[in-house]
Amino acid sequence: MTTPETSSQLAIHGGARAVETDDRDRELFHWPIVTEEDEQAVLAVLRAGTMSGTDITRQFEREFAQWTGSRFALGYCNGTSSLLAAMWACGVGAGDEIICPSVTYWASCAQALSLGATVNFADIDPQTLCIDPGDIEHRIGPRTKAIMVVHYCGHPADMDEILAIAGRHKIKVIEDVSHAQGARYKGRMCGTMGDVAGVSLMAGKSLAAGEAGMLLTEHREIYERAIALGHYELTGGPSRYATSSAQTHGELARFSGVPIGGHKHRMNQTCAAMGRVQLRYYESRTAEIRRAISRFWNLLAGVPGLRAHRPGWADSHCGGWYYPHGLYCEDELGGLCCERFCEAVRAEGVAMCEAGANVALHTHPVFHEADLFHQGQPTAIAFGQRDVRQSLGSLPISERIERITFGVPWFKHDWLDRIERYAAAYAKVAWAAANGEMS
Repeated sequence: MTTPETSSQLAIHGGARAVETDDRDRELFHWPIVTEEDEQAVLAVLRAGTMSGTDITRQFEREFAQWTGSRFALGYCNGTSSLLAAMWACGVGAGDEIICPSVTYWASCAQALSLGATVNFADIDPQTLCIDPGDIEHRIGPRTKAIMVVHYCGHPADMDEILAIAGRHKIKVIEDVSHAQGARYKGRMCGTMGDVAGVSLMAGKSLAAGEAGMLLTEHREIYERAIALGHYELTGGPSRYATSSAQTHGELARFSGVPIGGHKHRMNQTCAAMGRVQLRYYESRTAEIRRAISRFWNLLAGVPGLRAHRPGWADSHCGGWYYPHGLYCEDELGGLCCERFCEAVRAEGVAMCEAGANVALHTHPVFHEADLFHQGQPTAIAFGQRDVRQSLGSLPISERIERITFGVPWFKHDWLDRIERYAAAYAKVAWAAANGEMS
């Protein structure tokens, strides 16, 4: 690895760039990998005219459930809808609360407002960048229905601690696995440890099916409630749920044929067809991604100020390692701010090096002011909820996200010569900062 003695002048100061990209670099980062097998699967749906059917989606659900080890899998038009259904199926409604990390994409939690509920945001752990278990329990109130756990940037959250808290208070755990398809926590697959999980399968994710989502659960009642909310085509006539479930839960049977929420959550079958093919190759392809990003971090071992964002628990990994990041320690780099560090790395030819990640949500006006139901007051407090809205300064780690983390390349191939160049760019800037050569 580049050392202080061998580092060259920084590109931001007029030196040569560490990374010069070409067509092979485009292949290094191209995703998803689409082959003729994907194309033929999608074309078969188009030629049959069954884009709005469900037979192929049912096959995809069975294969997805088998892959994850889940009892039930239910296909969705996108991951956002699967998380909405997960909330409703867990009993989240008007006047209730969910707890969610502030640093995440809005689709982890904004749907709660459409159910008349509010979001009590928790801080993140500075090492995992996932919800901090130590900032959960004091937020639980009499109307708290669920903890939304986001396995952020592919990194599993500390599920043992979270499940213990939820068990003590008898509240549900919803896993957002949109960054962590196939990730493992102490040998268990993310999405199979809580009460229910929602998964995004949109084109940019590590398991890409075009624009789709999946709900996973072990609980028949949650599965049936999710069907009742937005899958009218599975209910058919009275008492004809897809798994004869109405015989068990008769309160849902009388709503057959019309979705309770007026939602239409069906997955387009072109996406189901592509998803089935992508799933067949997912483990082998993502194993190479993990080898590549692990190689990148191993090359940076010992470089000041830069730490790998990867799980330290045994038998744990980041799945497809979507949205990979590193941890930044500015005190080891002469106090150089992360933004300036990233600017210098981008000058070296690494376009994806940006300071921070998702901007913290707890001060966003939607969660403070939005009046979805035209009631003349914010939905966050319109149904008798506790006022849990938070101001700047309440979640110190989340509010420092742009100072403590930075983007790294999402390699799709374990190509040593290319990965070495990218690692050298980060090391070059870090050593310069550590030696006082950065302003």
